Amino acid sequence: MLLRQLEYLVALARERHFARAAAACYVSQPSLSAAIRKLERELDVPIVQRGRRFEGLTPEGERVLLWAHRILAERDALRHELSAMHGGLAGTLRMGAIPTALTAASLLTTPFVERHPQARVSLDSLSSRDINQRLAEFELDIALTYLDDDSLGQVRRTPLYEERYLLLTPQDGPVAGQDVVGWARIAALPLCLLSPQMRNRRIMDEYFAADGAPAVTPAIETDSVAALYAHLRAGHWSSVISHAWLHMFGVPDGMRVVPLERPAHGPRVGLVIADRSPEPVLARALLQIAREAGVRQALDGLLDTYLHPARPAGGQPLRSPG
Repeated sequence: MLLRQLEYLVALARERHFARAAAACYVSQPSLSAAIRKLERELDVPIVQRGRRFEGLTPEGERVLLWAHRILAERDALRHELSAMHGGLAGTLRMGAIPTALTAASLLTTPFVERHPQARVSLDSLSSRDINQRLAEFELDIALTYLDDDSLGQVRRTPLYEERYLLLTPQDGPVAGQDVVGWARIAALPLCLLSPQMRNRRIMDEYFAADGAPAVTPAIETDSVAALYAHLRAGHWSSVISHAWLHMFGVPDGMRVVPLERPAHGPRVGLVIADRSPEPVLARALLQIAREAGVRQALDGLLDTYLHPARPAGGQPLRSPG
């Protein structure tokens, strides 16, 4: 059995198409097909369900795929360990992040690459479910996600910050002048919120309900923080945002942030890695960065800048890009 054969199988499972998998591996389609057939003969099991086109993997193939991910991950880990012994870390850190935490990821990835210039980061926006699956299948080294998610498997958790929720509303809106506002009060505003399939939105819905608000029906829903902010720039909509989003998007002109009555702190966000030894060396290096970066302090300081613009922490209040 050759590692190359396992790489071909992983590519085929990802692309679900022989020609695309061959192109991704820079080989001809006959070469890829022959290698997988040879793998089937060596293991004496059918791996691919064959028809006129790729139809998926057999149950045995799914098991082989899991081991292929594991074996290739161990190979990469060995390379990374050896590179660390000779000239510093090299290789690609495979990182996933839930969409609502992507805005804070650069607080970790930038110092990581600055400290380890020979290393790279591949950062994917993923749902919590995808993060769990890809960690279990050795497709991710580390992930940024909600730590209180009951669906997390066997992982090691490193807390970074707690989401703090704010109302982002037009400066001339009915609640813009208040020092604090309740969830039930803002339920009647013209709202733009994340979609219900996003865990962030489901958490918010729980807070709306706990404050006695009726079912919230936003005028606009989206699964993208960037799309949400694009609508807010029109100056008509209000939204509930996480304070971590201020790091990337700031406060659009003509809008202001108003603290919400409760909760003072939301769910915990942090890094998770699969609970196995040894830890991937690149993931271990990012965890070291996380212990030094002061993510919580950076986000809380930014929040204070926006909530108290008359006495900003470290200069004038930041404005949103553009």
